[in-house]
Amino acid sequence: MAADLDDIDRAILAELAKDGRLSMRALADEVHISRANAYSRVERLQSSGVITGFTVLTDPQLLGLMTTAYVTLHLQQDEWQSISRRLLGMPEVVHWALTGGDFDAILLIRARDNSDLRRIVLGELQNIPGVLNTRTLLVFEDGSN
Repeated sequence: MAADLDDIDRAILAELAKDGRLSMRALADEVHISRANAYSRVERLQSSGVITGFTVLTDPQLLGLMTTAYVTLHLQQDEWQSISRRLLGMPEVVHWALTGGDFDAILLIRARDNSDLRRIVLGELQNIPGVLNTRTLLVFEDGSN
């Protein structure tokens, strides 16, 4: 069930998405409400589950992860849950999703280099029981950084 959000709640979420470290005073100033109102709204958004946490965004290249790829998977349908658990345990898998359409799942992979990507795809992903085949799409430029 969707949360009942007003324009101020949406403005608060937009500001926190830009900078999750904003102080309540700065947040209140940005959305033109009192600090107490900002605090109570953020608390409500957290307790209702709209805000599920705060995170740090990192620059993959500064972490030595120079290669990015999307990898699509075709799965044996009755194995998707065990495959899911394996993917969650792989630190190179930044994001994954079950999909409908031409493939069953898509992964966002960050690797040190092409050799490391080859190890991940050929040595790990293709050896997971229930993974029938993979297709690797190398990312030349990432618009998120």
